[in-house]
Amino acid sequence: MAPARRGWHVYLLRCRDGTLYAGATNDLTARVDRHAAGRAARYTRSRLPVELVFAVRVRNRSAALRREAAVKKLARAEKLALVVRWREKGAAGTPSG
Repeated sequence: MAPARRGWHVYLLRCRDGTLYAGATNDLTARVDRHAAGRAARYTRSRLPVELVFAVRVRNRSAALRREAAVKKLARAEKLALVVRWREKGAAGTPSG
């Protein structure tokens, strides 16, 4: 994975079974590593391996939790559209939100 990305992020993981898991964290690298090791959410533990497919940096914890809730409400097709746009941007420059 890329160098440590600190600050609040909202992210999507693609699980082995193709499902998408949304989360929020203030240390993206460590959180994805915990998911990959099976030491994070119960949901992803039984669906390893997982792959980071979307991440966006946000201002603070409050913004992260609001954005995470909004992402979770999206239809699957809308979440996949986020993934496509993120990949098209090169995944490096995660926009603020």
